[in-house]
Amino acid sequence: MGWYKRRLAKSLWVFHVSGSPCNNCDIEILDLLTPKYDLERFGIKLVGSIRHADVLLVTGVFNQKVAPKIRKIYEQAPKPIFVVGVGTCMSGACCFRDSYNIVEDRQAVIPVDLYIPGCPPKPEAMIAAVAKLLGVLNARN
Repeated sequence: MGWYKRRLAKSLWVFHVSGSPCNNCDIEILDLLTPKYDLERFGIKLVGSIRHADVLLVTGVFNQKVAPKIRKIYEQAPKPIFVVGVGTCMSGACCFRDSYNIVEDRQAVIPVDLYIPGCPPKPEAMIAAVAKLLGVLNARN
């Protein structure tokens, strides 16, 4: 646990996974990497493997086919892993709420620690939310 605390004090590594999204939230997440927002100036870095992540950033809704795959990704993550749900689809399923194929209880698939609402949420809202999460995590250490 000591190594984790030391690395977390310096930076936050984020792995992004899409459930069944419309891709609007995914586009806004990519916008965070542009020079205008430059997410890395906060020490927040997108990584290509869940095995290197501190945060799992999830977009879209969980349908019956995707839910087990997201659960498997979550189980492969080093613990503790913090899950951030991005967009209205993650927080309430939005227009997909009454679909026959949607898993209604997302918390039963993976525990979500933080929701960032919006359709899609603005990059500033995502930066503020993840920066607050970083502050909370550093306060715990």
